[in-house]
Amino acid sequence: MLVTGAISEDHAIEIFTQGAKDYVLKTRLQQRLVPAVRRALAEAEEQRARRQAEDELRKAHRTLEERVRIRTLELEAEISARKKIEEALQKAHDSLEQQVAERTIELQTALSEIRALKDQLEAENIYFRQETKMKHRFEHILGQSNALKYVLYRAEQVASANTTVLILGETGTGKELIASAIHDMSPRKERPLITVNCAALPGNLIESELFGREKGAFTGADTRQVGRFEIANGSTLCLDEIGELPLELQAKLLRVIQHGEFERLGSSNTIKVDVRILATTNRDLEEEVRKGRFRQDLYYRLNVFPITVPPLRQRKEDIPLMVRAFIERYSRKLGKSITSIQKETMKALQDYPWPGNVRELENVIERTVILCTGPALRLADKLEISSPQLTSAARTLEETERNYILKILSETRWRIEGKDGAAAILGLHRSTLRARMHKLGIVRQEIKKEPKPESD
Repeated sequence: MLVTGAISEDHAIEIFTQGAKDYVLKTRLQQRLVPAVRRALAEAEEQRARRQAEDELRKAHRTLEERVRIRTLELEAEISARKKIEEALQKAHDSLEQQVAERTIELQTALSEIRALKDQLEAENIYFRQETKMKHRFEHILGQSNALKYVLYRAEQVASANTTVLILGETGTGKELIASAIHDMSPRKERPLITVNCAALPGNLIESELFGREKGAFTGADTRQVGRFEIANGSTLCLDEIGELPLELQAKLLRVIQHGEFERLGSSNTIKVDVRILATTNRDLEEEVRKGRFRQDLYYRLNVFPITVPPLRQRKEDIPLMVRAFIERYSRKLGKSITSIQKETMKALQDYPWPGNVRELENVIERTVILCTGPALRLADKLEISSPQLTSAARTLEETERNYILKILSETRWRIEGKDGAAAILGLHRSTLRARMHKLGIVRQEIKKEPKPESD
């Protein structure tokens, strides 16, 4: 507010330009000063209020813009998420009916199998309990001879691998105990060893026993049966007496060993399994191959890691240990107190050739314990074998001994001396072994190289 005595038009313009709001002439000071001041104050208050309102409006506008921006982003995110959900739902909807149908079929199949296998599983449970009782580790294999120690060494070597093992040996030598020991030391030991005796079933039943069957697969197949290969999935299957397997089934067995797959009898559905194979036989499979009774390709598949269990007559130093163990077992079982054995009896037991091997020895001891009436065991009957058996035993004893010595020599690469040499393994002095080799006509040149397996 400017108070002046006089003012020209140019001067008035200048003072307004410099920021004055009004002016009052001194000559009219009393009349105009108060109203002018009031007017100026009112204008100032109005301007202040207007600026404040403008500031608040701008602030509200900025806030609104920010809210709009945030909400826009939220809506865009929601739209994107909903779009993805809709796409996923659409995709799921497109395949839902097919998935439901497939799952329904699977559940129906599973339910059908559960119902069909109820009785079978109960039977297999009994089988497992029986097999568990028969399990043996090395501590249950009687003997301290070098020949047996070598067999156990070979078994321990191969146990941790997934390799197929062919266990060879005469009847009654304990091949199944070696198979059980290999399984018990393997990574598959948490699951039971499954055994099937190929000689115990006729040819028309062995196939369904091994591979299973569907209901109605053949006359008399009233129920579905799960085969031993399915039961042994993830575990070990011991094919006892593999040399007795019918020729027509050997191709199917070969396929399982090679590819791990087969079909049940009466079904076209292929079943995949992971099974380790242990096979035992008392036959000369090479001779069986030559005679056309055993497939050559199957023989090569089985003979990956052969282990030969020596006959009892080749480890007679184990007989006293076995005799005492069997006496203790059957004395306890039969409620008798037999504390000793006559020297003549032990000598007779050691001199006998044991064509039936350990099984025959155990049977003789059981029978003798039953007949024994005192604290000292003595033979009630003289140990004899019939003339045909005796002739056969005499004829084959040297052949068996010769083949076994050749086997050990081959495995030791014809090294006779040393702790890992053939003499130590056979439990013979090196000069004794050389004398036996000379008598049996064993020379290194007689060893023939095995033919290479045919390519698959």
